[in-house]
Amino acid sequence: MTLEDDIEELSFEDSVRPPRKHHTWLRVILAMLLTVLVAGGATGGWYLWNYHLRRIPVTVNRVDRLVRIDSTIATLLHDNDDFNAKPGRLLDITGKVLDKRGGGAIVVKRNGAAVATAQLGSTRMADNDVITVESGKDQTEAHTVRYDTVKYGTDINLNNGPLQEVKQLGKDGMKEIWVGRRSKKEVDKGFKKEPQNLVVQSHSPRPAGRKVIALTFDDGPSQYSDAILDILKEKGVKATFFDVGESSAQYPKQEKRMLAEGHQVASHSNTHPYMPKMGRDELRAEITAGFDNLKKASGLETKVMRAPYGAFGVEQWKQCADLLDMNVLWDIDTEDWKMPGAQAIHDAVLNNAHNGAVVLMHDGGGDRSQDVEALPGIIDDLKKQGYEFVTIEQLSEM
Repeated sequence: MTLEDDIEELSFEDSVRPPRKHHTWLRVILAMLLTVLVAGGATGGWYLWNYHLRRIPVTVNRVDRLVRIDSTIATLLHDNDDFNAKPGRLLDITGKVLDKRGGGAIVVKRNGAAVATAQLGSTRMADNDVITVESGKDQTEAHTVRYDTVKYGTDINLNNGPLQEVKQLGKDGMKEIWVGRRSKKEVDKGFKKEPQNLVVQSHSPRPAGRKVIALTFDDGPSQYSDAILDILKEKGVKATFFDVGESSAQYPKQEKRMLAEGHQVASHSNTHPYMPKMGRDELRAEITAGFDNLKKASGLETKVMRAPYGAFGVEQWKQCADLLDMNVLWDIDTEDWKMPGAQAIHDAVLNNAHNGAVVLMHDGGGDRSQDVEALPGIIDDLKKQGYEFVTIEQLSEM
């Protein structure tokens, strides 16, 4: 056999070998991939349906609806124009609208529980959820509070008699004012504390079934006071002395005697000025000094006064009511300061005497010898007419 024959033989054997098997494995792999894809598609479809596309029943404001299972409450609201719910309005403190949407947020509840606005976008609904959507509430702007003082008023009547008494001291009130932080508007919220009027009433006591009269002496104490006190003691009569503060300091012995013998002592100011011409501070200092000098002279503490010349009007009461309990005038003026004579002084009293009368005389401030001379007859003749003598304090209680 030749070399060529050998080569030919080898070539023939190679040509009849069995075919390779790699095409079979490829088909298997492809089949497996297809199976996976089909299975994955089915799983994905199920997931997509069950968690995204499926519609579930819910109730919104008592109306049944179907919504996608992946819907949030924020989406539900957006797609339905908030179910016509609106945010509350922001009002100023007078009730007028500052901002149509500046009040409370729309109120959303899921199964009865409120859902915060910040959680609406992350809160998904479940089967048969019950959703309620309501408009937000109006809100009033924030405010500050201011308290304003309200001055007290006055009820002062000085025309009904010689005894002017403080019935009630005035007290300022206080009002609560709200001031809007945004609008700056103010609203009066009424009284935090009601003001209390100053009440001064005058009267002239007329005790029924009695005849009483009050003798009063101004401008002392002086060198005439002892003589007058002697007469009063002898006659068993009590009187009222309106002492000037500076005179009390000069005659403390006489003032102490007045008190020791049962008479009433009150102030007639400190220096006997015309009070309506005085400023508030000067007037208050004058009244206070008068009371202080009475206390230094005799230990007396009182808030009863007779203003010099009887000059004490509404304005003076407004300025000084807290210093006083009573201002005492008179309704029989003897005009003894004119030195008309003892008989004229006597007659001025007897001709005008009446139940509850307050008689004005003097024991100081000048020559009072005519008062000393007239006093015994005045007392005796009034007693004959059935009068009893009282102090101002006693008269005011009748």
